[in-house]
Amino acid sequence: MTRSPVPWLGIMFLLCCVSTREAKYLKYKDPKQPLNARIKDLMSRMTLAEKIGQMTQIEREVATPKVMKDYFIGSVLSGGGSVPKPKATAKDWVNMVNGIQKGSLSTRLGIPMVYGIDAVRQQQYLQSNNIPTQCWAWSYQASIRIFSARDPELVKRIGAATALEVRATGIQYAFAPCIAVCRDPRWGRCYESYSEEPKIVQEMTELIPGLQGDIPPNVSKGVPYVAGKDKVIACAKHFVGDGGTQEGINENNTIVDLKTLLSLHMPAYYNSIIKGVSTVMVSYSSWNGVKMHANRNLITGLLKNKLRFRGFVISDWQGIDKITSPPGANYTYSVQAGVNAGIDMIMVPYNYTEFIGDLTNLVEKNIVPMGRIDDAVRRILRVKFVMGLFEDPMADLSFADQLGKKEHRELAREAVRKSLVLLKNGKSSNEPLLPLPKKAPKILVAGSHVDNLGFQCGGWTIEWNGGSGDITAGTTILDAIKSTVDPTTKVVYSKNPDSSFMKDNEFSYAIVVVGETPYAETKGDNLNLTLPAPGPRTIKTVCGAVKCLVIVVSGRPLVIEPYVGSMDALVAAWLPGSEGQGVADVLFGDYGFTGKLSRTWFKSVDQLPMNVGDAHYDPLFPFGFGLTTEPTSSR
Repeated sequence: MTRSPVPWLGIMFLLCCVSTREAKYLKYKDPKQPLNARIKDLMSRMTLAEKIGQMTQIEREVATPKVMKDYFIGSVLSGGGSVPKPKATAKDWVNMVNGIQKGSLSTRLGIPMVYGIDAVRQQQYLQSNNIPTQCWAWSYQASIRIFSARDPELVKRIGAATALEVRATGIQYAFAPCIAVCRDPRWGRCYESYSEEPKIVQEMTELIPGLQGDIPPNVSKGVPYVAGKDKVIACAKHFVGDGGTQEGINENNTIVDLKTLLSLHMPAYYNSIIKGVSTVMVSYSSWNGVKMHANRNLITGLLKNKLRFRGFVISDWQGIDKITSPPGANYTYSVQAGVNAGIDMIMVPYNYTEFIGDLTNLVEKNIVPMGRIDDAVRRILRVKFVMGLFEDPMADLSFADQLGKKEHRELAREAVRKSLVLLKNGKSSNEPLLPLPKKAPKILVAGSHVDNLGFQCGGWTIEWNGGSGDITAGTTILDAIKSTVDPTTKVVYSKNPDSSFMKDNEFSYAIVVVGETPYAETKGDNLNLTLPAPGPRTIKTVCGAVKCLVIVVSGRPLVIEPYVGSMDALVAAWLPGSEGQGVADVLFGDYGFTGKLSRTWFKSVDQLPMNVGDAHYDPLFPFGFGLTTEPTSSR
C-alpha cells in the first residue's frame, strides 16, 4: 500500500517555517533579553575586524557611509570647528548624523555608531538666522564660574539643558564634564576646571546625572547609565592629574606620589563612577614620567579593576600618537601601549586604516591579547545597549525646538549672575560703589571686553581657540548696561579713552571691562599672567579721573594687584559668554552678589603654584572669598 506524501510535506513545511523564524531571531536585538546576554550573543557573532572597528573613532570629515560599512567603525566625532557646512542648522546636523548612521546599520550585524562632540563646541557649531547659539555653555567656559555660584543643583540643570540641545543635532555623546583639579592657573586649560579644591570638583559631578539622568537605586556601582533619548553619554576627563602638571604646562608631567594623586586628582572620578558615568577620557599628561595613555596601572589596575568602572575608556584626540616622542615616531608601538594599557576606544581620528591594520597585526601576533580586545568591545557595546542605541539609532528633529530655547538662555543668564565674584566694593567699607544707580546724568563704559561677544565667550567657541567680535548671537555687557539703566541716563562708550577725553567729560561713574583674549589648551599656557594691554592703561586713565568699577573677563586669576588701589570696585566675571545681561542684573541691584572664588587669586606669579591649605599662603584674595550685596529693587 502506497502512503500519501502530503502529511510529511506539511510537517517539513512547518519545520522550515520554524527554522526560518528562528534564523531571523537575533538575541542581541531583543530588548527584552538581559543586558549581558545581548552583549554575549553579539560578541559571539563578531569577527576580529568587526571588533576592532568598534574600538575606532574617526573624524566626521572621513566618515563616509562606505567607510563606516567597510571598516565597521564604532564611533564618529566632530573635532574643533568641524561642521556639516557653514551656518549649519539642526536639520543639517541630523541629516549628516543619519547619513553616517545608515552606513553603520548596513553592515552585517547592524551595530550602530555613536557620535561624540564637546558639548561646548556643539553649541557653537550650530548657527542660523533663527537659532541663537550659546557660548556661555555647558562644559568648558562654565567650569570656572559655575563653581563660583556654588550650586550643584544649577550644574545639574545645566547638564539637562545641554543634553537636550546636543540631542537636537542628532548627537548622543558629550565629552563632558572636565573634572580636572587645576593647581596652577598658568595652565591653559585652567578655565575648564571647576576648582583647585578636590571636594568642590566632586560636587560639580552633578553635571553627569544632568546629562545622563539619575541612576536608579538598583543599578550597580560602576555600571554606565543613560536614561533615555533626551539624555546623552557623559565623559569624565582627563584621567588623571592633568591639572597638576609642572608650571601649569599643558600635557606636561605631574610629579606627585600616589597618595597625593589619589587625594587631589582622583576624588571626582569616584563620584563620577558612582553616578553612572558612561565613559572616561585619558589625559595627554604624564604621571611621574609615564604617559597616561600608556599607564596600565592606573587605567586598568585602578580605574577598571579596583574602582570597578564598567563603561569604556576613550583616548583623547590623537592621544596614543603622543605616547612616543616625537608624537607618531613609532605608531605601532603607540597602538600596542595604549590598547594594552586599557584604552577601549581610540580617537584616531584620521588614520583609521593604519590604526586598524596595526592593531589587527598586533592581535594576530598575540602582542595584544584577544582578551583585551574582547574587554574593550564588551564595554563599548554595554554603553550602546544601555542607552537604547540599538532600538533607536536614527536621529530626528523632535528636539530641534530645544536649541536656543528661552528657558535655556534664562538658565545661562542665571549662571552668569550667580557666578560673578565681587572682590572690592568701595575704597572704604563705608562708601560702597555697588550696586550702581540706574539713574545718573552720564556714565562711561570703556574697555576692550565690554562690547565683544567673542571675548566674553573665550576659547572653544565657533573655532577651537575662539574669536573676536560678533561670532555668535548674544548680548554684550555694553548692550546689557544700555538696556538696564534708566532711559534718561546717557551711556557713553569709549573703548580706550585717553586723558584728554576724560578731562573733557564729566561722568557720574565709569565701568571698565578688560581681560584675556580667547585661547584653548596649549595656546593658553601663560607663565606671566599679566593683564593684556591696553587694559592697565585704560584702568589707570579712567579710574584716575572718576569713580570706577573694573570688571575682569578671564578664564583665571590674573596679575591685578598693581591696579586694585586705583579702583573703587572690582568684579571677576570669568567668561560670561552670550548672556551678558546676567552681568548687568547684578551690577545694578536687580540681584545681589553671591559668588565666591573657585580658586586662589595670587598677588604675583612668583607665588605659583599656591593653593588653599599650603603652608605659605599669602594671596591677594583667598579661596572662597567674595563680598555680597542685597538686591535694591523688586524685579
